[in-house]
Amino acid sequence: MSTRQLTANSRQSTAHPKTVTMTIDGKAVRVSEGASVLDAARQAGVHIPTLCHHEALEAWGGCRLCVVDVTRQGWDGWCKLVVSCMYAAEDGLIVLTDTDRVKLTRKVVLDLLLARCPETPLIQELASRHGIDRTSYQANPEPTDCILCGLCTRVCDHIGVSAISTVDRGIGKQVAPPFHQAPPDCIGCLACAEICPTSCIPYETSDTRRVIWEKSFEMVRCPQCGRAHITQEQARHYAGRGGVPASYFDTCDACKRRQLASTFTKLQVVQGGAR
Repeated sequence: MSTRQLTANSRQSTAHPKTVTMTIDGKAVRVSEGASVLDAARQAGVHIPTLCHHEALEAWGGCRLCVVDVTRQGWDGWCKLVVSCMYAAEDGLIVLTDTDRVKLTRKVVLDLLLARCPETPLIQELASRHGIDRTSYQANPEPTDCILCGLCTRVCDHIGVSAISTVDRGIGKQVAPPFHQAPPDCIGCLACAEICPTSCIPYETSDTRRVIWEKSFEMVRCPQCGRAHITQEQARHYAGRGGVPASYFDTCDACKRRQLASTFTKLQVVQGGAR
């Protein structure tokens, strides 16, 4: 096949992405090839609960709350329990999100989470929706709001820092920096704290300093509005990763947008255009 044909095929594929048609709770859904069952359900307006899923990160399937049953016409009623965030949407797939087995599995997951985090509002609310007001297991004598969803460690890895991770095993498993000391690689970006669904990562921030994971950071203040908007370590990290001068991060995003808007208002419209 010639280069011209390959280019034409590539353009056609980009212009008309392949789609698959499936059924979710009796509703026909068409989604782009490569989408997950969870993506398809959300597109169809079908609610599937999740705790460890985030659009900015790759699917992980750790919480097991998004399980669904899948089957096909030729399976004679046999169903397979799958994690919807990691199971690919396929032509002819039949998805059932509220079977007895699905409901029971989610209840077990939430029952265990309620035992670990009996005082966490998010878990209490989800458990209550599934008919659980009190855990049937022994409640954690030292309640925590950390549900071990992995979002904080994954986003830290995603931005290329990897300052925190899960440590220990079993009931002692937790998220922590190396040796439970101030992590040398942390840049104080707050990505871990902001993505946490239970807001269990404490931090303090002001116009001069920010403290998280027992590490203190000096803030960069915007020369135009005076707002502290980024740590110096964060600016250096992004500058080194993106190949832009560190001075680019001195000005906050809001002031950058105002500058850009002001520049556009001063541009003159050229009639006709170049011939």
